[in-house]
Amino acid sequence: MDNASKEARHRAASDAEQIAWVDADDHLLGALARAELRERGLIGRGTFILLFNSAGELCVHRRTLSKAIYPGYWDVAAGGMVQADESYAESAARELEEELGVSGVPLTEHEHFFFDQPDNRLWCAVFSAVWDGPLRLQPEEVLEARFIPVDQALRETLEKPYCPDSLAALKRYLQ
Repeated sequence: MDNASKEARHRAASDAEQIAWVDADDHLLGALARAELRERGLIGRGTFILLFNSAGELCVHRRTLSKAIYPGYWDVAAGGMVQADESYAESAARELEEELGVSGVPLTEHEHFFFDQPDNRLWCAVFSAVWDGPLRLQPEEVLEARFIPVDQALRETLEKPYCPDSLAALKRYLQ
């Protein structure tokens, strides 16, 4: 099976995942399919994991072209939607392992904030971790990844498409 077929299958499965559906105050209302949350403009929960190496460089990665939102964009955080039966911390650990192959590292939780754009309404939890080992990229979600200085990542946002939700998480972390 070629990469495009794998990405399409992964996208269909992703759209069907049962995601935590919450209200404007982040109170759990139930679970809905990811695609339904997006289509109806409802609020879900998301995690953003800022992965640094011990030199303080930030891992940035490029999303696959099959992603439902921000396809092909650069991303300053691993992460994703919190499933209905998960806590923010459980979701963060799962997403970091799925996307970048990083597991068993301590995650530091920073803050929660509300991100509100059409097709992407989220209560967000920001985490950070430090990792110097190899990355194992999930081919259905990540095209490439690299560690770069934070100021370089911020400069690149002026020239390349970067995900606005993870950028909001990074900027809040840096404040």
